[in-house]
Amino acid sequence: MSRIPFDAVLFDCDGVLVDSERITHVVLTQMLGELGWQLSVDEAMGIFVGKAVKDEAARIQSHTGFALTESWLEGFRARRNEALERDLVEIPGAPAAVRAVHAALDGRIAVASGADRRKVELQLRKVGLLECFDGRIFSGHETPRSKPHPDVYLAAAAGLGVEPGRCAVIEDTVTGARAGLAAGATVFGYSPAEPGHSSAAALREAGVAHVFTDMVQLPALLAGWSNT
Repeated sequence: MSRIPFDAVLFDCDGVLVDSERITHVVLTQMLGELGWQLSVDEAMGIFVGKAVKDEAARIQSHTGFALTESWLEGFRARRNEALERDLVEIPGAPAAVRAVHAALDGRIAVASGADRRKVELQLRKVGLLECFDGRIFSGHETPRSKPHPDVYLAAAAGLGVEPGRCAVIEDTVTGARAGLAAGATVFGYSPAEPGHSSAAALREAGVAHVFTDMVQLPALLAGWSNT
């Protein structure tokens, strides 16, 4: 493939590399239901996709009267991880796209996720991509602020030794796209027809540079990109 005109490519994980959102939100709706907040999975996805559950503690408390504890969050993560280990699959075309971009950039790729590190590593291992991101996994749980703030993308760029403005970011939610844009990166929005991703219109309104619908398209899209 042609040379990619970016110094690095930074990938979100959930909804971009792995098809995890519905699995995670099934568990979340069960646990919120146990607290008294009855939601459908689609309703929960509309509220929580792209956000860290811990950052939505005030919203959860307003509906349940329950103040989230670290013990509750640990229980959620344990039940979620068990379901992911059992049911997770990759986003179609993502593994091949990652390997092509990895080769074209001599390994200058990273994952910058709002999820906790254990989840990210579990998911990448499950779909056979962990080795592509070895030593280049960045979690929003380990930065001062989560998405939509730019912290995790700034950390990823710094970890790769590149300027954020010379990075391409691959995101599928408005929350994540705003984080990439706030970091100064060029953001590409992945918006397939399936639920769990922000719409193409919403991503464009957020300011992404381009929206695409199939991960197979990504390597050629990046290689052919020009800001002119």
